Amino acid sequence: MQKITALTFAVTCAITGQAFAESHVDRTGWPESFTVGTASQGGTFFAYGSGWANLVAEELGVSGGAEVTGGPMQNMALVHTGDAQFGMTTMGPAAESLAGTNPIAPGLQMTNACAMFPMYETPFSVTALSSSGITSISEIPAGARIGFGPAGSTSDTYFPRMMEELGVNFERRNGGWSDLGGQLQDGLLDVIAFAAGVPVPAVSQLEVQTDVNIIEFTEEEQAKIVAAFPVSAFEISADAYTTLTAPARSVSMWNFAIANCDLPASFVNAAVDVVMSDNARMVNIHRAATATLPEHWDKNTVMKWHPGAAQWFKDNAGADIPDSMIHGM
Repeated sequence: MQKITALTFAVTCAITGQAFAESHVDRTGWPESFTVGTASQGGTFFAYGSGWANLVAEELGVSGGAEVTGGPMQNMALVHTGDAQFGMTTMGPAAESLAGTNPIAPGLQMTNACAMFPMYETPFSVTALSSSGITSISEIPAGARIGFGPAGSTSDTYFPRMMEELGVNFERRNGGWSDLGGQLQDGLLDVIAFAAGVPVPAVSQLEVQTDVNIIEFTEEEQAKIVAAFPVSAFEISADAYTTLTAPARSVSMWNFAIANCDLPASFVNAAVDVVMSDNARMVNIHRAATATLPEHWDKNTVMKWHPGAAQWFKDNAGADIPDSMIHGM
């Protein structure tokens, strides 16, 4: 796996170290470095995760950065085992991992990955080239070659099932988002089924290079998917893409940052504070972070909270997190 190392300058380390010393933050047991498990390049997880990894590294004076992974399922496994200190996941894959049905390690209940902070909702959206003539789900031809993202990703886990639920017959293809975008443009794919925070970098890049159709669900299709899967109704705003002239009907699933449950509470608390205390800074990293707000702590109904994260939300967001939902309590 490719590692993108954060640039942590000596001056930054000295300043942040001094600041923490002055504020009497206990740095006992803090790791010398950390990695954040993200997903493939070209997707929102990678762009968003690289940004907050670098931000935390610079603010806390700890070397850290993002790691390219297979997405939420693999991130749950990496954080559970401690191979990555932090990661990013989606509620569906998190629930499956806790239940022991993560395909990476069937039977292993990944209970040592704890909730850290709410990120954003992942809309499920479909993109095709305008030249294909595909403008709706019902117009996707039988046997269409559909790219579902990296194997084991949220998109790959749920979107094929959704397409089957809607009666679409397809050939399943996997790959990183940037690669799939190139294949779509080259005519090697008919459709890409994205599950990623908007705007998806690969779609934005396609818009610059060619004409695309961003295909919304009908009301009936949306209702059918919401009834069958752990998602909720969602609208992709018209300003997310230059292609859209009106909001696009979709469905979505919440994403959370996760932390290895054994990390020191003071370290996780400090990392959460960096991310959650200045939303404008996060939005500069990625527009999906407009939803990275303290009040969304209640969107986690699946994972136990890391004690350090739970304390931050109790202190700063008035979170009423029961002890039964906090790791080790």
